Amino acid sequence: MIYVIATIEIAADKRDQFIAAFRANVPHVLAEEGCIEYQPTVDLATEIPVQPAERANVVTVVEKWDSLAALKAHLVAPHMVSYRETVKDLVTGVSLQVLEPAIV
Repeated sequence: MIYVIATIEIAADKRDQFIAAFRANVPHVLAEEGCIEYQPTVDLATEIPVQPAERANVVTVVEKWDSLAALKAHLVAPHMVSYRETVKDLVTGVSLQVLEPAIV
C-alpha cells in the first residue's frame, strides 16, 4: 500500500468552488482499481502549539492506493484529465508526497 498527500494551493476566494469540483470527481476516483481512500481535507484551527497557522487557501488530499501502478493509472485516467481542466483556473500550485509504510 502507498499513501499520497497532495497539497493544493487555491486562488483567493475560490476554495469552495474548487471543493465542489473536486467532490464531483470523487466517485470516479473511488471506482478506480486500486483506490482505497481519496479524501479532500482542509486545515482545522486548533490550539496545539506545534501546528502551523491555518491555511485558508489550501486543500490537502489524503489518498491510499494499493500500488504505485494504480496511482500512475489514476494520474492519466480520463476523468482526471477532465478534472484538471475544470480546476486549472482555481489552482495556483500543487505538491505531492508519495509515501510507503515505514514498518511492514
